[in-house]
Amino acid sequence: MKFLVLYVLHDESRLYDILDAWSEAGVGGITVLASTGVGRISKIAALREDMPIIPTLSDLLQNHEELLNRTLFSIVDGQELVDKIVEATEKVVGKLIDHNTGILAVLPVAQVYGLRQRSDEVSGG
Repeated sequence: MKFLVLYVLHDESRLYDILDAWSEAGVGGITVLASTGVGRISKIAALREDMPIIPTLSDLLQNHEELLNRTLFSIVDGQELVDKIVEATEKVVGKLIDHNTGILAVLPVAQVYGLRQRSDEVSGG
């Protein structure tokens, strides 16, 4: 069975450590997005005097890169790999139950289109 693993990393300085740990655990492809939550948006809006009445996300995040999280996601094959990802993540950030270590979610995936396997990438398939 395939799973979608989503991880919201709160401490952006640990991004490369997480990417290395996931790769070492056996994750083939990882997508990283800049993201933020409502709490951080509220902080940003409170700090800005030039905020429009109805701001866009771009308005809110302008010059506030340091207030962004990083959201990592990957589609992986099997519970064993999911367990390795959780273990690898906790080695870098600490127990996920602890404050400010981020949020990791795992969802079953019914179908995937366009996903290449590691062996496909090596063989050029």
